[in-house]
Amino acid sequence: MYGWGGDTTDWKKPGGYRYDSARAPYLDKLAADASIRGPRTYTRARAPNLKLVDPKSKEISTESTNPVVMAIDVTGSMAEWPAEIFDRLPLFYQTLSQYRDDLEVSFAAIGDANSDSYPLQVNDFGKGVSLEDNIKAIFPEGGGGGQISESYELFGHYIAEHCNTPKATSPFLFIFGDEKFYNQIDPSQVRHFIGDTIEAPLDSEAMWKGLMQRFNLYLLHKPYGHGNDSATDTAVKEHWAKVLGPQRIIELPSKERAVDIAMGIVAKHWGQYTDFTENLDARQDDPSIRASVHASLRFIPDKLGTSSVMGTAKSRKTKSLID
Repeated sequence: MYGWGGDTTDWKKPGGYRYDSARAPYLDKLAADASIRGPRTYTRARAPNLKLVDPKSKEISTESTNPVVMAIDVTGSMAEWPAEIFDRLPLFYQTLSQYRDDLEVSFAAIGDANSDSYPLQVNDFGKGVSLEDNIKAIFPEGGGGGQISESYELFGHYIAEHCNTPKATSPFLFIFGDEKFYNQIDPSQVRHFIGDTIEAPLDSEAMWKGLMQRFNLYLLHKPYGHGNDSATDTAVKEHWAKVLGPQRIIELPSKERAVDIAMGIVAKHWGQYTDFTENLDARQDDPSIRASVHASLRFIPDKLGTSSVMGTAKSRKTKSLID
């Protein structure tokens, strides 16, 4: 379990990596705040903390120029992957915030609106140790409908209509998942879980394409099931690739490396891949593990630039792009 603060003495290669010394006071404060909160635990709750994650009639917003939205499929086929992703929160936040100190993160959970009680859970943006509360508020329901599709499009619609990032210049939207999205956004689901009224089903493909004009959007693809169902994996990737393009479907080699892949994508966009590599090398002494991360990231060009893909949030909503 990664902890808060700049201490790397328990990494595989102690001293092999140091956080930016200018950030030391901030990292020390994170460690102190975390110590006050006590041990980090993610005990399984029976329901989400709806005060924090209920999406109904809710807007999320940030003044950060570098926000990141991380949405995790928490249905049964994802198994222990969500827990592994959440466990690496300090590593993710502390590494990326040293590159851009106004980094803020929103966590979301995706289920299936046809079968689950809580198919959409969304936190507002946050930073630092307060993100622990946001993660603990999420309920990993572990459901799903068993039809190789989950309600990713319901989440996408929410972000398109209710996520406001007016100052963003390099926003990221990561979706960790292993199944397809539904081809249409269901009006009854939107009304029930989000509180919006739409007159007729909306085309999911148009919504995703609109979001790609606002975010650096990637599907971080987990192998389906136990990783031995190549036919399903191929079908899922082809389904997403029709919308995002194959270059934005990134293979995850293991649950332990999922956060490394997300960090590496951001580092490449921000021109920090050398630092990210040093970080990875200090944490992992197995060359095959390091190689698997670089292999997943090999087709992402270095330093893709930080010019805005978004414009002003409220004036560039997906709805206006598909009307």
